[in-house]
Amino acid sequence: MINVTELNGAAIFSVRVQPRASRNAIAGEWQGALKVRLTAPPVDDKATAALCTFLAEHLNIPRAAVRILAGERSRVKRVEIRGVTAEQVRELAAAAAEQRMEKRK
Repeated sequence: MINVTELNGAAIFSVRVQPRASRNAIAGEWQGALKVRLTAPPVDDKATAALCTFLAEHLNIPRAAVRILAGERSRVKRVEIRGVTAEQVRELAAAAAEQRMEKRK
């Protein structure tokens, strides 16, 4: 399960980024963090910017509501998203798991 903390109207959690993937996708959970695959390379903060945009699109919030707290140049990042709940973040991983199960059928 993804470890999510709610503080002052924001959800704070870890994200494990896999850059240079074949497509952008939520890959589930990895050691308490949300695992996200991104096509962007890990160069010039492109993967970090792509992560913020990707999360904002999937949670239907403005891009400005997503902020990297720690790990800007690391694969494991600490993210703060204003205006979402811990449950909404956990649903991202659950929805990704359901999609993977449907593809296997």
